[in-house]
Amino acid sequence: MNLTGMALPEGGAILAEQGMFGLTGMPELIVRFGINLAVMLILVRWLYYTTTRRKDYLFTYLLISSVVFLLCYMLESVTLQIGFALGLFAIFGIIRYRTNPMPIKEMTYLFLVIGISVINALTTGSGWMEIVFANAVIVLIAFGLEKVWLLRHLSSKAIIYEKINLIVPEKYSELIADLQERTGITDIRKVEIGAINFLKDTCRMIIYYEERGRSVNLADQYGYIKPDDNDDE
Repeated sequence: MNLTGMALPEGGAILAEQGMFGLTGMPELIVRFGINLAVMLILVRWLYYTTTRRKDYLFTYLLISSVVFLLCYMLESVTLQIGFALGLFAIFGIIRYRTNPMPIKEMTYLFLVIGISVINALTTGSGWMEIVFANAVIVLIAFGLEKVWLLRHLSSKAIIYEKINLIVPEKYSELIADLQERTGITDIRKVEIGAINFLKDTCRMIIYYEERGRSVNLADQYGYIKPDDNDDE
């Protein structure tokens, strides 16, 4: 008999006896998923998004976390070896190499999102306090790095510069002054000189500066300028 009092087929009766239609596991699933979602909101929505303002990664992290958690939790009855975890990270590694280059910080958050979801889904032999402790430790470490130690972030901007007479070490102060005047960026911390084209008297450089506020300028997050079609190199 099912919940409505109707007789179940023989196969359905066997499944019912095995607990396939039972709701005994739902409370634990809801609690674990709630903990995982709460940790993701703190880690991704508060710590990560308030710094970078990247909605695309916010969308990605939350969905990946939910899917990985449900995938691991629903396969809990299957014998999971270390190969399953390695295969899971390999899948996302392949996805990463099939897309545009991903900054190291975003890759780190992706690893945290997957790792926390796996912990919350598969730690069935641990107590609730251990699960909460593991999540809290990760969140506190990320908070310390994002909000305390790395309170002021350095942004970067790639530039094609034509005054190559100023790129020599002896004229570094003049180079900084010229860049500050022409870009309007007053707090340039470092300049890296890249490829030099003596035929066109130009060079590629990256300037590092402190962005006002807490956000990070990601316009040149890959740290280079793609060669122009007319660049004779």
